[in-house]
Amino acid sequence: MTTRTVGTTVERAVSARGLELMLGATPVLRGVDVELARDEVTALMGPSGSGKSTLLHCLAGILVPDTGSVQVLGESLADLGEKDRARLRLRRMGFVLQGGELVPELTLAENVALPLQLLGTPHRLAMERATTMLGSVGLGGAGDRRTGEVSGGESQRAAVARALVHEPEIVFADEPTGALDTVNGEQVLELLLSSSRERGAGVLLVTHDHRIAAHADRVLVMRDGRIVQESPA
Repeated sequence: MTTRTVGTTVERAVSARGLELMLGATPVLRGVDVELARDEVTALMGPSGSGKSTLLHCLAGILVPDTGSVQVLGESLADLGEKDRARLRLRRMGFVLQGGELVPELTLAENVALPLQLLGTPHRLAMERATTMLGSVGLGGAGDRRTGEVSGGESQRAAVARALVHEPEIVFADEPTGALDTVNGEQVLELLLSSSRERGAGVLLVTHDHRIAAHADRVLVMRDGRIVQESPA
């Protein structure tokens, strides 16, 4: 698999080799090799049960594979304990999940500010940056509303804002439009990808929808725990 370079600088965000993982008696990953570039959107497709989400979780350090190695942003995950992996995710990664996973007791602005506050940003500055970020995803003036007071599309826009507010170097998006209708899904996807590209962040986009995958730079197809195809979108 080719990794692009500029001069001697490798643009690799993630490099994984020989990933294997069993869940109980079931093999979920079977010798997966994959590389993700810092400035590239990669779509990961495949049928349900093919191992897409499991692979994403291994690349993000949420799951530890039984065998194989993962390097993320120059860090070998095998050399990091659970707390250090969590710190790496908080500082340098962003996540958008299918349901948004916003905290319902918090306002949209408080949700978006949460990563910054966990990183030690003073409350007032974190809220100012969250408000600015909400404006950039079309939610200016909605920061004081809670998730129960906004539509699914608006909630997912806020989830995109939260994923990007701390300027991560790679974004993991697992079916980020799966719970939305076509129009809202397209709008949320465009916000996620355009904002990530503006910041030079790599994106791994897990999806079963060919229309969503068509927005990527590269498409990987999984089947039975293996990557069986790679092609331009």
